[in-house]
Amino acid sequence: MPTQIDHNFLNQVEIEQIINMFDLLPGVLFWIKDRNHVFLHANQAFIEHKKVKGLSQIVGKTDHDFSPAHIAKQFIRDDKKILSGQSVTERLEVNMTQTGDTAWYATSKRSLSNKTGEIIGSYGITRHLQKQAMALTGVEAIKVPVDYVRANYQQPLLIEELAEIAHLSVSALERRFKKYLTKTPKQFINEVRLENARRLLIESHIPISQVGYETGFTDHSYFSKQFRLFFGELPSEARSNYQALIQPNNEN
Repeated sequence: MPTQIDHNFLNQVEIEQIINMFDLLPGVLFWIKDRNHVFLHANQAFIEHKKVKGLSQIVGKTDHDFSPAHIAKQFIRDDKKILSGQSVTERLEVNMTQTGDTAWYATSKRSLSNKTGEIIGSYGITRHLQKQAMALTGVEAIKVPVDYVRANYQQPLLIEELAEIAHLSVSALERRFKKYLTKTPKQFINEVRLENARRLLIESHIPISQVGYETGFTDHSYFSKQFRLFFGELPSEARSNYQALIQPNNEN
């Protein structure tokens, strides 16, 4: 039996056949983009998620054609990191559901290289965590505290409080968050707050100090530090970068 990859065999396989295998993965969204962040391919789940009739309505477009500005901007920021050789593995992020609501997804992304090693594009997969979790034993122990955090992120939140509403010990709650979300409860709370802070920075003219306060951060310097660690830019930079991004469109 072969113990190594049979490259001769793989060279005989049409790449389209391999790509089409992603249609066999229920609930998993798959896409390929070029260096300009333009969609080149997507699987059937992705097409249905975007509520279009076929692949022809995906190819040639970017995330700005399908997602709110603040979410599309983060997707493209990710693309730039991937194109520089970085990768994303099972990261928790906000995306839009088919109904237009926001929900949490686990996403992985990688770069695509040609035969000379030059990076020419990227690909990724993402899955709706709550949909996947429905098939998991004990999912309510995660769904309840997750929904609670999303509804109350502006307020002070204690891990003990989340454990109590989930009817679990703190250690059991932390184990389940790690298992299903690959995050600790504290990390999850922080990321929900940061995601909502970024939304407010982009969609409103609220002062930055107030944005932090309204999303659960009582210390402005801590808010700025956490925002930069998570998004790679300060809150003020996120706002000014977004304004610079849409300015050309406003001038047309």
